[in-house]
Parts: sequence; C-alpha cells; structure tokens
Amino acid sequence: MNTHDVAANGPRVDLASPGQLPVGPSDRDAPLLVMTGIAKRFGGVTALHGVDLTVTAGEVVALVGENGAGKSTLMKILGGVHQPDAGAIRWDGAPVAIAGVADATALGIAFVHQELNVFANLDIAGNVFLGREPRRAGLFLDRAAMYRATAPILARVGLDCAPDTPVANLSLAQRQLVEIAKALSLDARLIIMDEPTSSLTLAEAERLLAIIGDLAAHGHAVIYISHRLHEVAACCRRAVVLRDGRNAGALTRGQLDHDHLVRLMVGRDLVAPVRAAVTPRPGGLTIRGLRTSAWPDATVDLDVRRGEVLGLAGLVGAGRSELARAVFGIDRPLAGSVALDGAVLRIRSPRHAIRAGLALLPEDRKLAGLVLAMAVRENTTLATLRSHARLGLINRASERAATARAIAELGIKAASGEVPAGSLSGGNQQKVALAKWLATQPQAIILDEPTRGVDVGAKQEIYALMRALAAQGAAVLMISSDMEEVIAQSDRVAVMHEGALAGILDGAAISEEAVMRLAVDRAGAA
Repeated sequence: MNTHDVAANGPRVDLASPGQLPVGPSDRDAPLLVMTGIAKRFGGVTALHGVDLTVTAGEVVALVGENGAGKSTLMKILGGVHQPDAGAIRWDGAPVAIAGVADATALGIAFVHQELNVFANLDIAGNVFLGREPRRAGLFLDRAAMYRATAPILARVGLDCAPDTPVANLSLAQRQLVEIAKALSLDARLIIMDEPTSSLTLAEAERLLAIIGDLAAHGHAVIYISHRLHEVAACCRRAVVLRDGRNAGALTRGQLDHDHLVRLMVGRDLVAPVRAAVTPRPGGLTIRGLRTSAWPDATVDLDVRRGEVLGLAGLVGAGRSELARAVFGIDRPLAGSVALDGAVLRIRSPRHAIRAGLALLPEDRKLAGLVLAMAVRENTTLATLRSHARLGLINRASERAATARAIAELGIKAASGEVPAGSLSGGNQQKVALAKWLATQPQAIILDEPTRGVDVGAKQEIYALMRALAAQGAAVLMISSDMEEVIAQSDRVAVMHEGALAGILDGAAISEEAVMRLAVDRAGAA
C-alpha cells in the first residue's frame, strides 16, 4: 500500500451522509475472522455469554454497545490480553489459539486503544517502532531509517510533526494519531479501533474516516468501536451490537441509523428530554483579560451565566483546556482575572478554586480525573475529605454513606464503593469523577470533554446532570469537540481560535457551519 496516498489533504467525509467510503467486499468473500461462542468470567461476574463475531477482509464492522456490554473484553480476547473460558477463534479458515499479544501481532492484528499506550519520554518514531526498531549490524539503533519510515505514515494520518518530535510535546489528539500511525506501520490485516475519534476535532475525525475507507479499499479489515453513532453510519458496512455480554443483534448498512442502534444497545427507545427556554440568573463566572502560556499574545473575556450551559468549541489546540486549567489554578495565567458573582477570586491552586466554589472535570479522566488504584469511595470523597473528618481522622461510615448516595443518584454500576475505580467501565469512571465534584456543590463547574468515551445511555444521564446543575443556579461551562453535543446541549456557544475568543453564538445563530467558521478563521468570522 502506498503510504502517501491519503495525507492531510485526503478525501473529506460528510458524517451526515453515509455511503461515501468503501465499506467492504461482497457477502461471497470468505471471512478473515470468525469468533464463536466466546465466554469469559472474572470471578463471579460473567462478562461474555457466548458471543459471536465475523469479519471479512476489506470490511469495516462496527462493534457497539453501552459501556460494560463486553466490547473491550471481546477485543482483549482477540488481542491476546485475555483468554476465553469457552468458544473458538478461526483466522483465515483455520482454528487459532491467541495466547498473548505477540500471537495476535503475528497474525496481523493491531489494536488502537482508547486509553493511549504511547510513551511520553520517547519521540514519535520511537513510539511507532517500539520493540521493532531498525538496527545497523544488528546492534546499533538506526534512527535515520526509523525516521524515514515514520515520515510517510505521519503524512498519511495527517499528523504535521517531525518523526523526532517528543511525544511529551503533543496534544491528546496528536497522541491519538501516533497510536493510529503505530497500527498502520504494522501493515496489519485487521485493525481494531477503540473510540479513535474521541479526542479529535470534526475535521480530524473526517480525515480518520477517510483513512479507514482507504484501508478497507486495500483489503484491510477494521473493527470500529465508537459511541458516536453518526460515525458508525458513515464508515461501517455492518454493526454488531452487544448488550450485557450477549449478542443483541446485527444491522446491515441500510439499517445503520441512530434509532435502530440505540434500540439494540439499550433494549428500549431513548426519549430526549424537552428543553425548556433558559432564563439566566444574575451572577456567574466572569473571565477578563486572561492570557495563558499556550497563547501568550491572546486574551480571553468570557461570561458564564448562572442557570445556563455555555458550550466552548474550537479546534484542538485552540486553548480551551489551557483556559480551564488557568481558571482552576492548575496553571498560573500570565495575566487576567476570574470573578464569581462579581467578586474577584485569588486562585493560586486548585484548593483555592474548590474553596471559592469552582469545579473542573478534566479532559483525561484516567490521568487527571481519578486515582484508578483507589476505591470508588476514596475517589468520590477526595475533594470533600474535610466534611468526612473529625479531629483529623476520616469517618469511614460518613464516606461510605456519601458514596452510596452518589452510586444511587448517578446510576454508577459498581459492585460496591470499595472496588478500584480503574475496574469500572469508562462511562462509570466518568460518573465517579463527576460525583467527586458534585459533592462540593459547585457554584461554577467546567466540564472538559464530559462524554468522551461514554456510551449513548450514559451521555443522556450526564446531559441531565448538567441541566440539573444549571437549573439549580450553577454556571456550567462545557468544553467539547463533539459538534452535535455542542449544538444540542448548549444554551450559548463560545468559540475559541488560537487562544482568543472568536465569537459567541446564541439561539438560531448556533449551527455547525457558524461554529466551524469561527473556529478556523476568527478574522473572517463576522
């Protein structure tokens, strides 16, 4: 395959108009992969109940379901991370035993994980060729050869960085593209993509879907796992739906619409809540003249009113997360002020921000939102330990009671409050991270990518929580790269471009075109 064929200027894909991508071969072709009767138990919990999955070369198959439905477990069995308790796997018509990751790699199976497996202390090329670096005379690392081999792959995924760029210098979205480049470098026959666009902007997601179409056209099979159902409809030939560890059904291309998918995923129709007109209340969060080190020549003036959800959109790298970190005291701003209800706050650390009534749900829940090795109880009460302590000692009974309330109110699926947060599904981890901040009863809350990697049912629950916070009088700032989410959930939309506020859209002025115009060209936005 020519690695120069699809680069940054590759074909664009209209996510609202499926059918533009090559999506696979005819039904007459022999399957590349057949998984039958796959079962898996973890202790007393059955994760998979006899699941079947078939994938043909050159086919893009969606694997969808709510968090906890068994998608990740099934793919970890295919990738050699877990061993099945029952069932069989056939590859190219022959039975195989995938005893480890090396076996999967040898077969030609590559995995692009949702939770990034890149090493920040290495450069891009070092990550792409990790464990199989080219060497001279079998001894010395041939960096020049590694950089030459990496450059065209980076062009193909649209990552405009030199191969020797340290991964530590890359944004979350750019690191995701490094993961995809790593899989492409293997020239794998089957690529599993787990939420590959969760950190990408609309334009980057379109580019990735074009890359997937190119892979299918050249005979590669792709298993595409995503909660963004419009992407499933845009790029997949079939969808296999799991629910509670079982096959819930399968849909062919003509059936791939939101309602059909949701009905199989959750076993019922989801009814969207009726949005009432919002009347903002006096006060709220006021940001004036804020400058961050990411964009030292740009300033931000922004008002987040009590009683509203203000969406903050923009391209990755526009400075949205940096703004949130500066407001919350994680990073020291170069200039500017933050006020709540007209009173200027002196925020020198997150502790000061919490005491002032602010909360921040960070973009990366695993890195910054949770302590994965700690129990759900410990994570839930982490920001409010003072309220559960007496004479300097933590009252465990008080902690347990608060955690039980949070589990019940947010619908967190956990065996108990004592299980490690890292053992939960992505959506339930996000709910735990959110519960921690709800316990502080924030007056203003910043939610940075609140539904990243979260299934459709959990998304609706998080949206309802956001709306409830606003109804109670909180000022809610939602940072999101999901255009549908921004438009559907925001009362107003603020758009950033190169570290500055490009404009604010309200009412009928909110549209995908208007948001993107502001995001890509502040000067020409008017």
